[in-house]
Amino acid sequence: MRKNIDIDETTLTKLKILSAFEGMTVKGLMERAVSYFIEQKEKERLGKMTDEEKEDLGLLLLMQQADRSETVSEDEIMKELQRKR
Repeated sequence: MRKNIDIDETTLTKLKILSAFEGMTVKGLMERAVSYFIEQKEKERLGKMTDEEKEDLGLLLLMQQADRSETVSEDEIMKELQRKR
């Protein structure tokens, strides 16, 4: 997808200089900078989470990886719950 954004001349000049030093395009440099910023914000957000929130997030990620084609009947679940008591 192509999007146009307005960047002031000073910032654009700095981006061009940085991209030359890094040996990459201005677009690539901006993509890398945005990715880095997002990664830092995610780390910051995770650092502020309580242990319970971290456990919930971990469970959510595990549930997203689960094979949804495998099913378990209600009877099997109830038997397992009774066994745990």
